Amino acid sequence: MNMPTSSSGDGRPTRLAPTDVLRLGLLGITTRRMRAVLSALGISIGIATMIVVVGIPASSQRDLMNQLSALGTNVLRAEPVPDQKPPVLLPEDSAAMAARIGPVTKASAVANTHTAVRRNDLLDRYDTSGLSVLAARSDLLDTVNGRVRTGRFLDEGTARLPTAVLGYVAASRLGFATVDPRQPAQVIIGTRWFTVVGVLDPMPLSPDLDRSVLVGWDAARDMLGFDGHPTVVYLQAREDSLEDVRAVLPATLNPQLPGLVQVSRPSDALAAKRATQNTFSALFLGLAAVALLVGGIGVANTMVISVLERRREIGLRRALGANRGQIRVQFLTESVLLSVLGGAAGTAIGVLATIGYAGYQDWPPTIPAMAVAGGIGGALLVGVVAGVYPSIRASRLTPTEALATP
Repeated sequence: MNMPTSSSGDGRPTRLAPTDVLRLGLLGITTRRMRAVLSALGISIGIATMIVVVGIPASSQRDLMNQLSALGTNVLRAEPVPDQKPPVLLPEDSAAMAARIGPVTKASAVANTHTAVRRNDLLDRYDTSGLSVLAARSDLLDTVNGRVRTGRFLDEGTARLPTAVLGYVAASRLGFATVDPRQPAQVIIGTRWFTVVGVLDPMPLSPDLDRSVLVGWDAARDMLGFDGHPTVVYLQAREDSLEDVRAVLPATLNPQLPGLVQVSRPSDALAAKRATQNTFSALFLGLAAVALLVGGIGVANTMVISVLERRREIGLRRALGANRGQIRVQFLTESVLLSVLGGAAGTAIGVLATIGYAGYQDWPPTIPAMAVAGGIGGALLVGVVAGVYPSIRASRLTPTEALATP
């Protein structure tokens, strides 16, 4: 067995070059390959477990966050304070005014036309079924994160035509389950027939739109006597700035009398989303710590046994002139190399397992960069900590004690 020399020609101990340190660290690994593989497997399982227990919950969290965001957790609505004499009117360009606020990303508006909707002309003209007829801008659905269940939403081509889109509850009350383009259905709004072109999915955070019949902004002006003043302004803003936008929105829409504009508070879904993020973060840290601890104990145990089995080697190196520091460096380097090799393999395994499981669950694969960096960095730390005691124990063996070991 060839080992780097540990003394100079005059008997004085020499300092080992970095390449010699690396060779010494690899010595125990290459000469006891099966033990090295099993030791590295232990740390790789620990690191892979850390990646998986962080990556899979992170992917699940991302999917949950996407679902909560789809509900409209970043949506605010502003409207005049009701029952004022005379009534408070928002400016006709309220949506454009709200869109100029820095953190706002989208803005749209609806307006109550104060007209009744009926399934047919045989019903009482004053029987509204508890539904509202709202003039809507074509960008409303995108602003409130709504989706069309069947048919299509209002667009620039239909905004001037007698067409209507039904909210989920409105469609149920009027008796429309689906929209068939080949057999267009109609409803009476006021005294005019409107063709139903779409039905919306439920919007849990905008129940007023569920109970509404939406018509084009221009069609409402031309056919329903709408005056052009919106009654509700919807907007999306960055979630971290919702409270700030809420504070300045009344003065933006009504600079003279901001107190007569009320703005909804951020939804409870947003509070739940933020609480979920904090809970998941704490869970990630706890699971990662446990996984690293298990891997570190495995490496430490392997290195202690390695010292016990290699006493003769240690004694021979001490007899040839190796000092205690060089023995410590040898075993500490071996421990670190074992951990780093296992950590690299474990990181790769954990990443692949996380991507595979997330794809199976139809989640967006999410692997925090902290977990990947922690895989290698954690393995390095574990190698150092796990190798300290065995390396010190090896360095304390005297040549006679080590060589006398049976």
